[in-house]
Amino acid sequence: MKLSELVNKLDSEAIACSLNQTNPVDPDIQGVAAIDDAVAGTLSYIEGPKFATHVEATNASALILPMDELLQTQANDRRIGWVAGKEPRLLFAKVIAIFYQPFQPHPEIHPTAVIHPTAEIGKNVYIGAHVVIEARAKIDDRVCIHPNVVIYPDVEIGENTLLHANCSIHERSQIGKNCVIYSGAVIGGEGFGFVPTPDGWYKMQQSGRVVLEDGVEVGSNTTIDRPAVGETRTGKNTKLDNLVQIGHGCKIGKNCALAAQVGLAGGVKIGNNVILAGQVGIANQAKIGDGAIATAQAGVHNDIAPGEIVSSSPAIPYKIYLKASAIYKRLPEIYQSVKQMKQILMP
Repeated sequence: MKLSELVNKLDSEAIACSLNQTNPVDPDIQGVAAIDDAVAGTLSYIEGPKFATHVEATNASALILPMDELLQTQANDRRIGWVAGKEPRLLFAKVIAIFYQPFQPHPEIHPTAVIHPTAEIGKNVYIGAHVVIEARAKIDDRVCIHPNVVIYPDVEIGENTLLHANCSIHERSQIGKNCVIYSGAVIGGEGFGFVPTPDGWYKMQQSGRVVLEDGVEVGSNTTIDRPAVGETRTGKNTKLDNLVQIGHGCKIGKNCALAAQVGLAGGVKIGNNVILAGQVGIANQAKIGDGAIATAQAGVHNDIAPGEIVSSSPAIPYKIYLKASAIYKRLPEIYQSVKQMKQILMP
């Protein structure tokens, strides 16, 4: 489509564009591409001024830009079409959605699927090959279940939810509307509950359940454990990356993002809008306040206040961490200075 057609589809999202210039540029757009891989006929994006050199080098026919006059002038000089907005990355995401739609099978039940007669299946549901749906499960309208998924008894899955191949949904789990569960994920498996005795570990049965609210996404090979009693809950619109471990009885708020290899011990409570970067570990029963951020590989042993940013292990406030890191690099130099002072003061 023409860039002008694309702008019309974006409506108010596009705040400015090359079409409004004295010599408008309205190229044909056939797809989207990364800035380094862009060729004629594709659209890419620049997130900020530090990427200005890419505007000079790219072969893209059009760009999504921030509200930056210098970048826009560069694009004009090269006769590259452009659309500018306050959030260029979000604009680019919406453009990708115009050009690309993920695979969506037509509603059907594959003849090799095994469905218990007490299971309830809604309208326009897709159930792929070798899916197993056990007793009293409730599958709402327009759910998509790819091959080899196993759904245990008494599971409830809300409308428009997508289960990718080879994930497992254990007993009594409740999954809301518009959720996505990726391959290899295990929802509602037994929590790690054992009581030490003189004769060894006594297994504590995990009678609770896992609840995923609407819009939750769970990455590949992520596990969310059910507790001995009560529930493990993930709030609305929260996103979990691959290889995340959510321990039994954890409560995660709304709009959180947990990157790959994050691990939560049992009973952790996380507020809303929290970000945990890759390989963050949270100790048992810790509380993380709304809007807090833990940077990569942080080890959190204590509560984090709302809005606080922490780093390192054990985790400390980010500003202190930066100062400590600067000192850490100079430790050999500081050691030599102290050694010399000691020789002078204590010959």
